[in-house]
Amino acid sequence: MPGGLLPGLRSPYDARHQGPEGTGVPPRRIVILGAAGRDFHVHNTVFRDDPDVEVVAFTAAQIPGIDGRTYPPSLAGPHHPHGIPIRSEDDLEDLVATHGVTEVVHAYSDLSHLDVMHAASRVLATGADFRLIGPDASMLQSRVPVVAVCAVRTGCGKSQTSRRVARVLLDAGLRPVLIRHPMPYGDLERMRVQRFASLADIDASDPTIEEREEYETPVEMGMVVYAGVDYTQILAAAQEEADVIIWDGGNNDLPFIRPDVHVTVADPLRPGHELAYHPGETNLRLADIVVINKVADADPQDLRTVASNIRVLNPGATVVRANSPVTLEAGASLAGKRVVVVEDGPTITHGGMPYGAGTVAARDAGVAEIVDPRPWAVGTIAATYAAYPDIGPVVPAMGYGARQVGDLAATLQAAACDVVISGTPIDLTRIVDAGHPVRRATYELVEEGDPDLATALAGHLAAWTRDR
Repeated sequence: MPGGLLPGLRSPYDARHQGPEGTGVPPRRIVILGAAGRDFHVHNTVFRDDPDVEVVAFTAAQIPGIDGRTYPPSLAGPHHPHGIPIRSEDDLEDLVATHGVTEVVHAYSDLSHLDVMHAASRVLATGADFRLIGPDASMLQSRVPVVAVCAVRTGCGKSQTSRRVARVLLDAGLRPVLIRHPMPYGDLERMRVQRFASLADIDASDPTIEEREEYETPVEMGMVVYAGVDYTQILAAAQEEADVIIWDGGNNDLPFIRPDVHVTVADPLRPGHELAYHPGETNLRLADIVVINKVADADPQDLRTVASNIRVLNPGATVVRANSPVTLEAGASLAGKRVVVVEDGPTITHGGMPYGAGTVAARDAGVAEIVDPRPWAVGTIAATYAAYPDIGPVVPAMGYGARQVGDLAATLQAAACDVVISGTPIDLTRIVDAGHPVRRATYELVEEGDPDLATALAGHLAAWTRDR
């Protein structure tokens, strides 16, 4: 018999394209693959107001505990009166088959190009289309200038680069307001628009540790920080009190707001990653300024590799070389001490770095031993090690809910050490009883040579100051 279906049978793919109630009009039923960030923004900007689209589900990845919820009707829009369920990405094929999905949109960041194509292959095997949403469709337009700080990978140094940009703007007499990439892990309606001008504002939002890491230091600098879920409303509020907006990206994601200056941070400790991860390569190609961070810590050949790749992909970009020197909080000598190191969670989980600033501080302090904490890991912290086996002998500062914060505290309290060194940007002692003395390791961006960021931004600063 010739290939194909038996006579009288219809392909499930054909059936799902017949349209509702036999009208013959193809439905556009869509699943958005996400991680509680870009996925919501893509829905809000591209699909929410389209009467011919039904987003049947978001899927969840990377962040624990975000599946099983519902994107609420007030955010989902008039065409989704019951909201939109958030399901595990493991359910993708079942969602396509059950709901007659014709299109799957990939909308989260820091995946290797290979992993993006594996996701595409899963989708195409169901018969549905696979799609990436471009910047023109999803970027919002601001009426005040925007500097976007993005990266080629998680953990390159966006946060300290954003702070350095803020300092340059403040020194020029401008008033920067920072808009942070979303981290909507709590009550989504309550988080629609968030404004933080004090540590009390942050505390009142019942934040995760990851949210604290991104909000606290800019607020302590005197900046107002906005974040949330609906970035059209967030932008409308932020531009009312800003001379310049700083977009502080998450992972290696693209900006949600169209930048006047696009800054991308590259990491020579991971040479070649600037060509191999989505959408970090796009950020590199779009950049007006590329900051090569950590140059003092990089192997010279790795540094040359990254610089060469920048020249090939974006020869017109201004390249700024920089370091992020680590400063250990003042205190007694740690020579001869056994320490446990806590590091920024996203950097060493989906960012793929085995260690961070805390480990650097421990080594520089001449500790006797960096204790491997895994034997004492409990609950969700132990599960994190299982999910990310490349994590080094450090504790990821995971705290996506009360249970996980409790597991983090229990792990630290049980560990056999003299001191805990915290490489996370926040004051960990405000959140967790570590059971041991805690010493903070902090870091700021310091440019090396010429140009520095002030020089790279000079022409824009003159125009923005004049037009203020």
